[in-house]
Amino acid sequence: MLASDLTIILPEILLAVYALAALMGAVYTSKDALAGPLVWLTAAVLTLMAFWIGVTDAPGAGFDGMIVKDGFSKFAQVTILLSAAVVLVMGQDYMARTGLLKFEYPVLITLSVIGMMVMVSAGNLLTIYMGLELQSLSLYVVASMRRDHLKSTEAGLKYFVLGALSSGLLLYGISLTYGYTGTTDFGGVIVAASTGDIPLGLLFGLVFMISGLAFKVSAAPFHMWTPDVYEGSPTPVTAFFATAPKVAAMGMFARVVHDAFGGVVGDWQQIVALLSVLSMFVGAIAAIGQRDIKRLMAYSSIAHMGYALMGLAAGTAVGVEAMLLYMAIYVVMNIGTFAFILSMSRDGVEVTDIQSLNDLSKSHPGKALSLLVLMFSLAGIPPMLGFFAKLAVLQAAVDAGLVWLAVLGVIASVIGAFYYLRIVYYMYFGKTDAPVDGAMPMVQMAALTLSAAIMVLGIINLFGLEGIAAAAAVTLVN
Repeated sequence: MLASDLTIILPEILLAVYALAALMGAVYTSKDALAGPLVWLTAAVLTLMAFWIGVTDAPGAGFDGMIVKDGFSKFAQVTILLSAAVVLVMGQDYMARTGLLKFEYPVLITLSVIGMMVMVSAGNLLTIYMGLELQSLSLYVVASMRRDHLKSTEAGLKYFVLGALSSGLLLYGISLTYGYTGTTDFGGVIVAASTGDIPLGLLFGLVFMISGLAFKVSAAPFHMWTPDVYEGSPTPVTAFFATAPKVAAMGMFARVVHDAFGGVVGDWQQIVALLSVLSMFVGAIAAIGQRDIKRLMAYSSIAHMGYALMGLAAGTAVGVEAMLLYMAIYVVMNIGTFAFILSMSRDGVEVTDIQSLNDLSKSHPGKALSLLVLMFSLAGIPPMLGFFAKLAVLQAAVDAGLVWLAVLGVIASVIGAFYYLRIVYYMYFGKTDAPVDGAMPMVQMAALTLSAAIMVLGIINLFGLEGIAAAAAVTLVN
């Protein structure tokens, strides 16, 4: 191991040292009494790491190619770090109010972020698995933090069992790939897979790995854990599930199919396209019958992962660029939406029924307007930024000859618009005698307002994000 190897993963090492130091510090202090300051400190550390990675332009590989740092990993890691920092701060008030603000919470989030950073910068199948398990084991715990709550315990158990199943599928695919190529390095796999017809056993390995990865992005038909986990987990944890882990999982997905199997795009393109179609339609149709806003957002995430997979299915640099752009915009939309959901309460009791939003425009016009913008953006209605995100993946699919996929994507988007517009209808035309009255802390109000403003102002030039995503995609697909 050389000094250059350690330099490659220095951000991950520093975050790990910080997490261990926080654990040790808790032993000699009053633990939970310092949980609030620890949340802010953790958010500051994550933000500093994001800026450090963002301004450091030193691509390279370490540990014999097991870790790869390039423009793609930089884009994904910065998005992961910033979204995790915002969600941590945004949910602090909720966690403190419900008695869930324990010192383990920010530490577990930090450890999961380290796993995500490894996932998107892995150059070896085993490295991906190590990062994935570090992320997953941390998330299993935070999903069931509300130990006296039946649904929270159920969410943690379901997530653990189904997560173990997906890990088994991924490992079996890795073992088949190793058996037929003799290596787990992406460079070796892509060489072996590009020489003539791909062996049937290697193709099965690819299918098993894609199935395991589909679990992690909650793509249909491997989505069954998502609604229950979203509903049962504490709302700040649900907000976290809907942001950083999704970026990490999509980044990992792109790493595997392009870095390891980029020479046989035709063999995985139709599989990813099928996952995309199923996710878009399952998410769009199943969400129509939902009355709990957290379950609705779960099905919304399934549908949105379908659109992101559409960009990936294109199998081109343009498709990866569209996927990255889509995920970045999706994260901002979800941060704003969950900032609002965190404030939903009546007489001090949390409410999640969407009909509790009736007449919100009269009692809280500013919050209603911001949520309207976010709902329009999630639905892909122009001129909101969400429309341009969907347009990017649709264009990538058309350019790759997947016109049928783009057409189905448009149909699914029209279906999905119904449940977003229904929320807007409730806010502006619904009648109620008991509207939600929860006070909104300044941090949550700032997240809601700023994310809504980004959806409107971003249409000018996407804040330069398009060029950054294009440069990142080229480093992955070359």
